Amino acid sequence: MEGGARLEAAEFFARRGFGGRLGFGERPAVVVIDFLYAFTDPALPLGANLDGEIEQTRTLLAGARAARLPIFYTVVHYDEEDFRDAGLWLLKQRGITSLKAGTRGVQLDRRLERRADEILILKKYASAFFGTDLISRLNSRRIDTLLIAGCTTSGCVRATAVDAVQLRIRPIVVREAVGDRDAAAHAQSLFDLDQKYADVRGLEEVLAYLAGQHSAPVASTGPGARR
Repeated sequence: MEGGARLEAAEFFARRGFGGRLGFGERPAVVVIDFLYAFTDPALPLGANLDGEIEQTRTLLAGARAARLPIFYTVVHYDEEDFRDAGLWLLKQRGITSLKAGTRGVQLDRRLERRADEILILKKYASAFFGTDLISRLNSRRIDTLLIAGCTTSGCVRATAVDAVQLRIRPIVVREAVGDRDAAAHAQSLFDLDQKYADVRGLEEVLAYLAGQHSAPVASTGPGARR
């Protein structure tokens, strides 16, 4: 969708009452979706050049670490020899075979510099919530806002944001920190998300929000408060 058509669509949606703001909550966390080598290495079947998005995510992570926020990473991996744990999804995209447990493809891109206290969530399907304990981990920390980075915008990022809002967690998609192998799908998904399911915010605005978290009190929720 070209710029003029997108503006017209935005005006149409606005007249129909779409595009309201969820806003930032009081207890945020960051989730980085599937920045694995299977997705960040263009030579692999599911891969694309996401160098720019990873660099922006590094900046987001630095802000989150300074504010002592919980940080989660998701990894898609399949450990059954015949990929039966991928279910019907395997029929849609044979590139899933590059997500075999124990291979380089399912390793987090080392540029993220994940720390030992940053949590890894293993998943089988698109949403970071489906079949995982992510919502329990967020609830135990009383998280009300999820800052989303990663890939792909049209797939796992979108699915995670939709599930988050359905679970009463405010999804904030960080525009510069999400990417896709297809530019048109990326742009359309950001538009759809911002109109219906999430707030799509620029990195600068998100960093300003994170800076305000530095002075926020850290309320204990038991062992590992805020973690």
